[in-house]
Amino acid sequence: MAKEPGDTTVLITVTGPDKPGVTSVLMGALAGQRVSLLDVEQVVIRGRLTLGVLVASVGDPERLQEVVEQAMASIGIDVIVEVGPASAGRRPASHAVVVLGSPVTAKAFRAIAAELAGQGTNIDSIRGVADYPLTGLELMVSVGRDDVAADSALRKGLAAVAAGHGVDIAIERGGLARRAKRVIVFDVDSTLIQGEVIEMLAARAGREAEVAAVTEAAMRGELDFTESLHQRVAVLAGLDAAVIDDVAGSLQLTPGARTTIRTLHRLGYHCGVVSGGFRQVIDGLAHELELDFVRANTLEIKDGKLTGRVIGDVIDRAGKAKALRAFADQVGVPMEQTIAVGDGANDIDMLSVAGLGIAFNAKPALREVADAALSHPFLDAVLFILGVTRDEIEAADAADGVLRRVPLA
Repeated sequence: MAKEPGDTTVLITVTGPDKPGVTSVLMGALAGQRVSLLDVEQVVIRGRLTLGVLVASVGDPERLQEVVEQAMASIGIDVIVEVGPASAGRRPASHAVVVLGSPVTAKAFRAIAAELAGQGTNIDSIRGVADYPLTGLELMVSVGRDDVAADSALRKGLAAVAAGHGVDIAIERGGLARRAKRVIVFDVDSTLIQGEVIEMLAARAGREAEVAAVTEAAMRGELDFTESLHQRVAVLAGLDAAVIDDVAGSLQLTPGARTTIRTLHRLGYHCGVVSGGFRQVIDGLAHELELDFVRANTLEIKDGKLTGRVIGDVIDRAGKAKALRAFADQVGVPMEQTIAVGDGANDIDMLSVAGLGIAFNAKPALREVADAALSHPFLDAVLFILGVTRDEIEAADAADGVLRRVPLA
């Protein structure tokens, strides 16, 4: 039955212990009335059900209220019935706001809600997306003004709240664009893996501290990356090429990395790495993770020894952005549907050109340009930003026989 001019709307809110048959009884009561469904939402928290049903009624609303109350009383469920004028359907939320923390305190959430209210932004819905290894909450919100200035103000205001309350807050445009991402690339060093490969190699030459200092300066954006790369690789001259396999065998994935790649593959993503590190070290890992795309520098080897040089085009800051574009072109995906994840200043261009740029435990220079910044050491937080819930991940893992809740995988 279509809603007619002059119809009234009736909001029915049902609360009580969750048990089979509640929705069936309610809909059975409504079936005998002259109503049409406009909206239905249900949530269960710790066994307590809240079910909201909005209907348009052309019949007697008082009779409708009586019938619904009697039906719910018959199964011991509370109900509130509110009658109001006809209203327009709700518009889709304009943004998704994901809050991540360990923990997310009531004080932090109050500050977030106050910031949103102060900007005239309405919270349309809230759901939990994770309880491990972080608490994750997804807020679908509607910004009062849909323009660049309002979008910028929202991001700036929530960034200040995040910094002041020890939580991560990621903001994305809502709608189809959020669910259309299909390509993702990760930086390798200190993002997909723990530590820096160049420093691991330098340790074999007894020069780790010296190289680490140069790496830090480059990641902060204080040194040109290409220049710093040549400077660091030079200290490797004369090392036996066998150290490459030695270092490759010692790589440790960032907690949550394997889960993240596995889940993204299930969702149909094309996954790759774009690294300022070295192909010879990460190729085995890329094969193990079944990555679709790898771009990295190549160490020169002569007579079984490292020469202290790289060969071919250097994958630097500009090279990373170029590689992401090449990957997207290769699989026929527009840049708006790409995601880049990195931690250093040499990732700035790559994150800037991606549809969604995520800074992972990043230096300030990168956090300033990223769409989202994560400060907790769990890479699967990337999934929560995309709206994938921990329950969905674990259900898929269980179906495939994968061990659950193993944080180092």
